[in-house]
Amino acid sequence: MSKKQQVSRRQFLNYTLTGVGGFMAAGMLAPMVRMAVDPVLQPKKEGEFIKVGDVSEYSTTPTRVNFKLEQEDAWYTSEVSKTAWVYKNDEGDIVALSPICKHLGCVVNWEGGEGHENQFYCPCHGGLYEKNGNNVPGTPPLAPLDTYKTKIKDGSLYLGEAVPNTEV
Repeated sequence: MSKKQQVSRRQFLNYTLTGVGGFMAAGMLAPMVRMAVDPVLQPKKEGEFIKVGDVSEYSTTPTRVNFKLEQEDAWYTSEVSKTAWVYKNDEGDIVALSPICKHLGCVVNWEGGEGHENQFYCPCHGGLYEKNGNNVPGTPPLAPLDTYKTKIKDGSLYLGEAVPNTEV
């Protein structure tokens, strides 16, 4: 014969409070877990390309190009100004370089002055870059200028995000 096990009042309250506490803890932790995991589950967006002009406007001499893009930060959308140095290389391909120096983030200029012809020059600490964006050894920058992703469509140049220059 089976014996019925009696649950005391104390055990019943203990089980009930443990169950209710577990549900409350799960209810509080679920949003936190969702917030931590959700960004990982979101699909990565393709970089947005912005039209900056016609390909025919550019030559072998770097030209400063200013453009604006919309940036979304949580619920706030703002317009951000960006700059690129754009030119055609010896093969006729478009090259777009970021003007941000890799030393301390100053803005580089093309042909910064005497002794810096055909080079990008950073006036903050005397950094030099070759025309292709490679840093000149012996100057403060330790990495080449970033390059913008480029796309040509119907004779127009579109710039995407800046990525580290790996063609050193």
